[in-house]
Amino acid sequence: MNTTHPDLEAQLARWQRFRNSRDTALASDYGWLTLTSFQWLEGAPAAVELVPGLWSTDGPTAILTAAAADGLTLVETGEPVDGTISAALANEESLLWVQYGGADGRRVVVELARRADKYAVRTRDSASPVFTGFDGVPTFDYRPDLVVEATFHPYPEPVEVPIGTANPLVDGVHRSVGELVFRLPGEDHEFHLQAEEEKLGALTVTFHDETNGESTDEWRKVSTARPRVDPQGNRTVVLDFNRAINYPSAFTPYGTCPMPVKNNSLDYRIEAGEKEPALF
Repeated sequence: MNTTHPDLEAQLARWQRFRNSRDTALASDYGWLTLTSFQWLEGAPAAVELVPGLWSTDGPTAILTAAAADGLTLVETGEPVDGTISAALANEESLLWVQYGGADGRRVVVELARRADKYAVRTRDSASPVFTGFDGVPTFDYRPDLVVEATFHPYPEPVEVPIGTANPLVDGVHRSVGELVFRLPGEDHEFHLQAEEEKLGALTVTFHDETNGESTDEWRKVSTARPRVDPQGNRTVVLDFNRAINYPSAFTPYGTCPMPVKNNSLDYRIEAGEKEPALF
């Protein structure tokens, strides 16, 4: 497996388009940069920080009681909340449920989330300084030598591996579908990373490397296209570490992002892709 070297100018242009799209997506309204709290709901109706009304859960559903004077409206319809409403989610689902504040009544959107089979609310504030002060994610300079070809070795069946997340109270599961095997510049041995399958057969790997906690966040992820079959019958992908990105938990303490599986740690400095943002 050799490092790929397409025309550098075209490669740089594609990477810059990727970076522009990535920064634009992060700066979207009510995106990850606007999170200002994460709070679990209890069994008895109670106030929560930053949000009007009384909030609770009976287990299967989340319940909100508020008066029209609280200024809460439904995100979907704009209808005022005046009385008691409820919503039910499956585990790992989220709902942008109600909103309030600001001149238009939409400054803060309250997200209802179900994590670890428990209900929580997260506030998404369009006036968050992390959001309003965002001017792009810092990155390493482009490294053409860290665009490598990897061979994909699928498992006979996906393997569900228990993992931790950015929230110590939320456990996660990594659905490993196989391994990516590749070499990196200056190293003789092969590296192996367990991958998850995304839409249309694309692959994502979440990994640690030796820059973590120094110039990068504690872990990052990188995605590939769907594996293709070469003339020898091998399933291959291009693994471009310049496209390694942070999880939302790098930008906010209120994420529940999955950690890498135990073996997805590279004894190598991946000085490519996104650096740690100095936001909080």
